[in-house]
Amino acid sequence: MTDFDALFNVDYWDQRYSEAGPVWSGAPNPVLVAEVAPLTPGTALEVGCGEGADAIWLAGNGWQVTGVDFSAQALARAAERVPASLAGRLRWERADICDWQPDDGPRYDLVTTSYLHFSGALRRRVFATLATRVAPGGHLLIVGHHPSDLDTAMPRPPEPDLFYTADELAQDLPAGDWEVRTRAARPRAATTPDGTPVTIHDTVLTARRTR
Repeated sequence: MTDFDALFNVDYWDQRYSEAGPVWSGAPNPVLVAEVAPLTPGTALEVGCGEGADAIWLAGNGWQVTGVDFSAQALARAAERVPASLAGRLRWERADICDWQPDDGPRYDLVTTSYLHFSGALRRRVFATLATRVAPGGHLLIVGHHPSDLDTAMPRPPEPDLFYTADELAQDLPAGDWEVRTRAARPRAATTPDGTPVTIHDTVLTARRTR
């Protein structure tokens, strides 16, 4: 674990989610919406669910969702935002995914995580474990900040090891077990804290487990 991994720990995120006002926009990630919309709803696991926007969108579109985060404050905020009509489609679980073991848990039709950034060795272990939670025929969706963002004016930690490409993610999947559906560096318009418009890229991997 690097100094970066240690700094952005559960205490950091509990403190951040304890502050007044929302941390995130409250809207679902457009990449998740685009990638998941063609899929048949089933069971979904969202890891690093934060304030719950993506999990709530999934539930509203027919999925039975488990949202996981290691911040109790984040999960409390997420639970508060759930419409009564969706309460039966969502459950929240506090867990540190760095402690999860491969093949130790239920399988899901969709496993997704967005902007989960650990140092290389830890990231590969965590993502490999998430891949084992995908049921045969199910999908893995990973969205992250692309390494090319380091060359823009958008503030990013000056730690290249934290960033990854879809090709790297695809190469880490066991050969013969996966069919890659999306492998992209998807551009989007953004604005820096000082108001400067900039184009950044999201790493997007969607893969279907074949066995």
